Amino acid sequence: MITVGLVGFGLSGRWLQAPFFVLNQNYKLKSIVTSRPIDDPLFEGTNAAASIDELIADEEINLISICTPSSTHFDYAKRSLEAGKHVLVEKPMTATYEEAQELIKISKKAGRALMVYQNRRFDGDFMTAQRVIQSGVLGDVHTYEARWHRYNPILNPKPWKEVVAPANGIIYDLGAHLIDQAIYLFGKPKAVEGEVFTQREGSSIDDAFNMSMDYGKLKVKLSSSLMIKDFEPRYSIHGTKGSFIKYGLDPQEDHLKAGYLPGMQGFGIEDKENDGKLTTNLAGLEMKATVSTFAGNWMHLYDNLADVILNNAEQIIKPEEVAEQIRVIESVKRGN
Repeated sequence: MITVGLVGFGLSGRWLQAPFFVLNQNYKLKSIVTSRPIDDPLFEGTNAAASIDELIADEEINLISICTPSSTHFDYAKRSLEAGKHVLVEKPMTATYEEAQELIKISKKAGRALMVYQNRRFDGDFMTAQRVIQSGVLGDVHTYEARWHRYNPILNPKPWKEVVAPANGIIYDLGAHLIDQAIYLFGKPKAVEGEVFTQREGSSIDDAFNMSMDYGKLKVKLSSSLMIKDFEPRYSIHGTKGSFIKYGLDPQEDHLKAGYLPGMQGFGIEDKENDGKLTTNLAGLEMKATVSTFAGNWMHLYDNLADVILNNAEQIIKPEEVAEQIRVIESVKRGN
């Protein structure tokens, strides 16, 4: 049994993490650092803590999950690892590649797991795109485009989200997922270029980006904006034998915020209207097919983390891959 201390009870802590710790039999969620009342029956028996210091000092807690503002991730993860705790840290892992490398070094020295909450590897839409690529039905993939747009012209009510600070801005937020998915699929790029910019009135941080990752014959294009109302395809993937187009976004976050929990019938299942469209050219014959979307399942992350801690299994989300993601983000932010 892994005893967990959770730092932060906002969107990520309350909706995207705490329910999974409660519902997974490998974990016991003992304490949550929060100023809010823990009044949901789902978390009955969970203590409220005043600070991360309480979790670090608690000898029973062996995993600390960090769901606090991005600027705190490095410090909180570093202190937790040095105290001998395993760590799950929200993305972005850190603000800089140098900090990411330092955390990896500390975790290895301490012999403790360091996992970054890249839950979007287990979105149904991404897992579907991944399976299509791996099946070979597209042939050799030469173009991979992924987009994550929102329409939020009003500034975020959370003040820390709109402050110019390390690890703030859309490329560290939504971009961290898109870049992580690309690196998970294709590895380290040969070259990266792109730009971040601001589109919302009154915003002081970047809220849009376009970027490309060069893998030789394969070109990866990623983009995100908070000012796009009529969305483009989530994924456009083209190969020597065909194309795959996918609209829609994994519904797990919306399901969780509506009180719908993992394990309930239909959890994580997208509307059929968002099924992918596959067009292939095999033996000179063009064929079209609809590709059903996999059910999203973020519980895979928690199952793997438990297996890593309890059985020394291989991590699916390797911190070295996420460090490469941070290196890519820094490169785009610099404009080179």
